[in-house]
Amino acid sequence: MATEQELSDLLRSVEKRAFKRALYHVRDENAALDIVQDSMMKLAEHYGDKPAAELPLLFQRILSNTTLDWFRRQKSRNALFSNLSDFESEGEDSGFDLLEAFAGSANGEAVESAEDTTRRAQILQAIEMQVQTLPARQREAFLMRYWEEMDVAETAAAMGCSEGSVKTHCSRAVQALAKALRAKGITP
Repeated sequence: MATEQELSDLLRSVEKRAFKRALYHVRDENAALDIVQDSMMKLAEHYGDKPAAELPLLFQRILSNTTLDWFRRQKSRNALFSNLSDFESEGEDSGFDLLEAFAGSANGEAVESAEDTTRRAQILQAIEMQVQTLPARQREAFLMRYWEEMDVAETAAAMGCSEGSVKTHCSRAVQALAKALRAKGITP
């Protein structure tokens, strides 16, 4: 059974990545915050008695299901209120980096020039925009594997699909991203 401290530490460690993942899916900051908060509450309420080692995977699955529930609610809402589409807002994600780890550290050994910082920010923004254009399942598999650093088995369990499907989704996502970025002149 996980202690309150272990649960708190887990939620603190995943909150930013979970928010970004939800934001990439729903493209609305407020909805993404709600999804992450609901997911965290569900984990604490329903699975707090599970062993600490099981919690990260459970959280990923809950986050995926909560995101799918949001899309289902949106679909129903849009069907009922299609005449009110002017009231829907499209969230901007201008303050977030896809690859925060590559954004440079404050304790870096060398000081980076303004030109290099700007170039890196532009590349990260291009990558982020391309990730958002991926089909939902490819984006989900890609983010879990490379953003959340989950292995294939964990990703398959969280997505509710086979390991082969995860590999296929990731491969297609990587190929699509590489092609789109090369077309923009961005090479590794």
